[in-house]
Amino acid sequence: MKDKVHMLTTSLAAPQQTAPLPPHALPAADGGAGFAALGLIEPILRAVQAENYTRPTPIQERSIPHLLQGRDLLGCAQTGTGKTAAFALPILQRLSASHRPATPRSMRALILTPTRELASQIDDSFRVYGRHLGLRHAVIFGGVGQQKQVQALARGLDILVATPGRLLDLLGQGYAKLNSVEIFVLDEADRMLDMGFIHDVKRVIAGLPRPRQTLLFSATMPPDIARLADGILVDPTKVAVTPVASTAERIEQWVLHVERGNKPALLASILKDSGIARALVFTRTKHGANKVVMQLGKSGIAADAIHGNKSQNARERALAAFKNGRMRVLVATDIAARGIDIDGISHVVNYDLPNVPETYVHRIGRTARAGASGVAISFCDREERAYLRDIERLIRKSVPVVENHPYRMPEGAAAQPAATGKPTGQPHGHGQQRQHRGGGGRGGRRRRR
Repeated sequence: MKDKVHMLTTSLAAPQQTAPLPPHALPAADGGAGFAALGLIEPILRAVQAENYTRPTPIQERSIPHLLQGRDLLGCAQTGTGKTAAFALPILQRLSASHRPATPRSMRALILTPTRELASQIDDSFRVYGRHLGLRHAVIFGGVGQQKQVQALARGLDILVATPGRLLDLLGQGYAKLNSVEIFVLDEADRMLDMGFIHDVKRVIAGLPRPRQTLLFSATMPPDIARLADGILVDPTKVAVTPVASTAERIEQWVLHVERGNKPALLASILKDSGIARALVFTRTKHGANKVVMQLGKSGIAADAIHGNKSQNARERALAAFKNGRMRVLVATDIAARGIDIDGISHVVNYDLPNVPETYVHRIGRTARAGASGVAISFCDREERAYLRDIERLIRKSVPVVENHPYRMPEGAAAQPAATGKPTGQPHGHGQQRQHRGGGGRGGRRRRR
């Protein structure tokens, strides 16, 4: 058994390139002009240089000049493409140039994003890139007390990063106003749709003034998002840096057919390989995430979980431990993991296959970031075979199968079609309603972040 486990983990080990330079740290192809060639002002150039950014990523190169001119933009880009800087840098420059003071309870630029973690990271990016400009910025989200957020809004803000639920709460209480918004960014629009936030988003949009500059970013472009974009964008510049729903070329993908009851032992056997530097494990449910952490602990593997039932402080502690290397394994649900932006994730493990195929693309995009390579490992039990077929249709290729592992299904079991052609029964966890493809919770109870 030991030899088989070793063979398995060796075959799934990360490529030798473990610490590549991020693409923005490479020498500029134009002989050193880099970001300066995009028309950015000196205080912003100083800030990006301090972060060792020298060459713009494709989405930055193709977006920033248009955004500096005030154009609307429709951006289709995977995670890890430098999207935040693509909109943050021109927003900072435009707000700095106008010298218009922010009025109490209002904001000049509003960035709407689906999760707390992503909101915090975007706000931190504005802090880093705008360090020499003196603009006021803040972030608001649910799950924490609102008093500090109310105080920040009371003074007026140049830039507000917000999740939909908390923003609507503060608008309803009279602590925030949208009448001064000059620039509106809808980030991760497809995830907003998946999480059931699209109606909240439309309520926010209905309160925004015209004219304004509007930016919409989405990793995929389902019909509902395309219709929303048509309704809020005016003659937009369109930027698509990768094909819709494509997977990163540097990600080595594998699938292991396994009985559901053998998943815990298979996961533990893989994670015992010390060559796996940092692994992000995905489950479909919050209960499932907690259960995986407990099972790994029994196998002597330290792990933590992040999901919607965790407090904000607990989530931040878990992320910090994962980011600085004190915790090698993090187990997450899709909603909680959307904002994870950590360059050193070597492996993504789909403990449960997602029942929305686009989610697979989002998940595995957590590895192979900033020019690195990565490995995506998916477990597929009998009831998940239809999900795997949907994923392969979406990414337009078959995921290679690891045949020789100690917990593989009996010969031929993985190839047999399910009786109904679709998974049956409940996924891991209690009381979890199955989401329909493309809806990700539409029509069910909405959760506010």
